[in-house]
Amino acid sequence: MNLENTQVQMRKGILEYCILHIISRGEVYASDMLEELTSAKIMVVEGTLYPLLTRLRKAGLVEYKWVESNAGPPRKYYTLTEKGAEFLRSLDSTWNELVGSTQQITGTSNATVND
Repeated sequence: MNLENTQVQMRKGILEYCILHIISRGEVYASDMLEELTSAKIMVVEGTLYPLLTRLRKAGLVEYKWVESNAGPPRKYYTLTEKGAEFLRSLDSTWNELVGSTQQITGTSNATVND
């Protein structure tokens, strides 16, 4: 069993949830999402992020608008749709259940989990 592969799969499993949370805070540019995900150690590359953003847009969960940039070409800024906000609220509920269940099984709590 490969530990690194398992860790990557765990991160991939929560990637969509984390991206929706980042977008829920307001208009956000994709490179800012990449930066935040990287700093949070949920590393993702552009080749993963952009197809996921496209899938979220096609599902009606996010939308984007083009904004002119002084430093180059226009940029896409993403926001949640109302459907996306509702979807995220449901995911929050699921996440809280999963955290509680996992803590029950592992005998840990947020205060005792190592970074």
